[in-house]
Amino acid sequence: MTDHNQPLGGNAMPRFGGPATMMRLPAQDSAAGLDACFIGVPLDTGTSNRPGTRLGPRQIRDESRMLRPYNMATGAAPFDSLQVADIGDVPINTFDLKKSVQIIEDHYQSILTHDVIPLTLGGDHTLTWPILRAIKDKHGPVALIHVDAHADTNADMFGEKVAHGCPFRRAHEDGCLIDDKVFQIGLRGTGYAPADFDWGRDRGWSVIPAEACWFRSLAPLMTQIRDRIGNAPVYLSFDIDSLDPAYAPGTGTAEIGGLTLPQGMEIVRGCAGLNIVGADLVEVSPPYDMAGNTAVAGAGLLFEMLCALPGVPRTATTPRSDIVF
Repeated sequence: MTDHNQPLGGNAMPRFGGPATMMRLPAQDSAAGLDACFIGVPLDTGTSNRPGTRLGPRQIRDESRMLRPYNMATGAAPFDSLQVADIGDVPINTFDLKKSVQIIEDHYQSILTHDVIPLTLGGDHTLTWPILRAIKDKHGPVALIHVDAHADTNADMFGEKVAHGCPFRRAHEDGCLIDDKVFQIGLRGTGYAPADFDWGRDRGWSVIPAEACWFRSLAPLMTQIRDRIGNAPVYLSFDIDSLDPAYAPGTGTAEIGGLTLPQGMEIVRGCAGLNIVGADLVEVSPPYDMAGNTAVAGAGLLFEMLCALPGVPRTATTPRSDIVF
């Protein structure tokens, strides 16, 4: 029997009851004593098309109520080896995006005074920039696995340098990233010029467009990425719009031809063994998520992130099947 926090089970309390926390875990006011924490950033002030991601953290938590503590595919049981809790939301400024960015950075600097790995429920992608600034203060520049339909390296949007299309250019300018260990997976769609995805390439980043992923397992790709990252600290940023709208319609800037949900899971599971120091799941917009499927996907991917963290043993390398096919 472990003394670590456990999600509230469905036989102790019906799934539609209990605390409104991620996986119905205990809530804490701070990250003290935790190995990993879930934290929400209810932000959509940086969106450029459909809003609603301010409601994302709450909806992801709600749809996480069906998650159980054991990963049947990988054998990971994160709550047996990590102390995990939900530490609530960052109190962003609803009316001032620039102030919100500073609030987020300050909040994460406080979280990271503890030896904890933050897993963030977004919120729009603007939030990743201030988190990376706080991560840099603790860990130095990091490798980055960025899963997204969009490069998010705009110089500005409507003349503003702070927006959900700009976080990774800002992070690069602030020295947050190890350029030869940055990987952007799933980029696609229309653009303004043929070289729209080349800004990162010109700085040594590796860009894997969605078309290169079609009809393929991404497990071999993740093997190559792990080899190239090595022991460097790494941050994982997963924009739900990297998935095809068939899997994740509830997002602000949907693009056809995206990754499948199993491919998204392969990417996250393929991060196991890396020195993950933080991760986020962003751009879930509940107003466009009528059946809740996007938030279900987001919640499941966040659990997979927890299962991939350092210190979580995995007892299975491949799912067992009793039939050869």
